[in-house]
Amino acid sequence: MKPFAHHQVQAKFDAYPAKARRRLLDLRELIFQTAENTDGVGELEESLKWGEPAYIGKNKAGTTIRMDWKAKDPLNYAMYFHCQTSLVAMFRTMFPHDFAFQGNRALILKLEDEPPQDAVAICIAAALTYHLKK
Repeated sequence: MKPFAHHQVQAKFDAYPAKARRRLLDLRELIFQTAENTDGVGELEESLKWGEPAYIGKNKAGTTIRMDWKAKDPLNYAMYFHCQTSLVAMFRTMFPHDFAFQGNRALILKLEDEPPQDAVAICIAAALTYHLKK
């Protein structure tokens, strides 16, 4: 597992219930792996935005990806994208049966199900290179 650069981000992950923490840590690792294997992304910056773990390439070639689990929806976790991008609309077209969607801002994943790794990685890469492909 990639070490946390900021103790506040690690504290956020530590505060999640065990099942949510495991899924979100797996998603975090996939974000870092995808960034490393995607041309144009460069080094990732990890922070908290709106109290949620957030990731963006330091070169700003893409748009921020956030993730979170919320007690009001305890069976799911989500990956969030800037609502004024076309990303979620594109994901809805590409992967209509792989995810639930929340408006034009989020992919919803079930804690009980293994996420579709390849589809999630494509979504991550698209977000982290969004400004390169506009």
